[in-house]
Amino acid sequence: MKIAYADCSSGVSGDMMLGALVDAGVPLAAMRDALATLPLHGYRLEERRVMRAGLAALKVDVVLDEGHHQEHRGLDDVLAVLRGGRLSPRVLEGAEQVFRRLAQAEAKVHGTTPDRVHFHEVGAVDAICDVVGTLVGLEALGVDELLFGRIALGGGSVQTAHGTLPVPAPGTAELLRGLPTAGGPVEMELATPTGAALLSTLGRPSPSWPQMTVEAVGMGAGGRDVPGHPNVLRLAVGVTDAAGATESDQVWVLEANVDDMTGQEVGCCLERLLAAGALDACVTPVQMKKNRPGVLLTVLCEPAQLSAMEEALWRHTTTLGVRRCLMQRSKLARRHETVRTPWGEARVKLGLLGGEVVRSEPEYEDCRRLAEAAGLSLREVYRAVLDAWRNAGTHAAQ
Repeated sequence: MKIAYADCSSGVSGDMMLGALVDAGVPLAAMRDALATLPLHGYRLEERRVMRAGLAALKVDVVLDEGHHQEHRGLDDVLAVLRGGRLSPRVLEGAEQVFRRLAQAEAKVHGTTPDRVHFHEVGAVDAICDVVGTLVGLEALGVDELLFGRIALGGGSVQTAHGTLPVPAPGTAELLRGLPTAGGPVEMELATPTGAALLSTLGRPSPSWPQMTVEAVGMGAGGRDVPGHPNVLRLAVGVTDAAGATESDQVWVLEANVDDMTGQEVGCCLERLLAAGALDACVTPVQMKKNRPGVLLTVLCEPAQLSAMEEALWRHTTTLGVRRCLMQRSKLARRHETVRTPWGEARVKLGLLGGEVVRSEPEYEDCRRLAEAAGLSLREVYRAVLDAWRNAGTHAAQ
């Protein structure tokens, strides 16, 4: 399995990620070609070699054309831009997840909802280029898993569209909730919202440099050369020798017992939890004190989503207490492949164990959409999608 490890001792930003990926071997042309398919204009990608406190690094800039006006987009606007191109399924899915996480964080700190968030810096052209370019780079390198170390935040203050804010900016702090961070070592913003969203969405923390055979190391430069402090993001790409091993991460498990909610209220609560970013949410019938029938609500979420999940439980259930436990989770590596059927394209989710496909499952939403459009049963489309994948692929479906 191929992994990438981001050394964030000088923080992380979108342009640092681009620089590190290109320095690690990704052709800048690959990012340009993918971005050129989007309905996005008035910019160009440029690369240059720079020095940062005596270290050579690559700086990738999103340069706006003279007179170009930066649009302030909402989440739906950004998603429309992403879906208006010809990005690979993996890149498109990842980019949507990153911007949804950004919207959730902005909504949290500004007291609104994700659909009402009006992006400023993170909805602009450079942020879209940073996010899409990073995903294109990871895909081009064949990275199966992104890991990262403790994230340096910097200090002082930063100028934003909302005025002067402390470092880390509120949105950045929200995005990094539950992840290893540290203030300093310099008085400037080191971790940006875009960089924080990329790591917290696409990667998982690692307490130290992971066990791997290093194939490439990229050095992505930050915007400023700080004396005595190498302002770079170091990205190591390599192969693990743990063939057949599963991936692992940490998740919060939240539980609450309720016996005074209707079935409609419980169902609505589950929908709200999943919409807020829960990895999973389920209900189990239980017999409570005084022989009253009730339900056990169980929610699974990533560390960064803990606050949002607890808030959803407070707002949409009658519980007065929530139990929570941080647990280790093993999981299969996953990827998507797109197949063609007589009624259109559909994705197949694959579960991999040491690079071998051991699970194959057609995406429900894709199959439902095709079934409704063609007037067929879900089962018919489901089987056709799986047959198409078996005929087109080289792996045996399990």
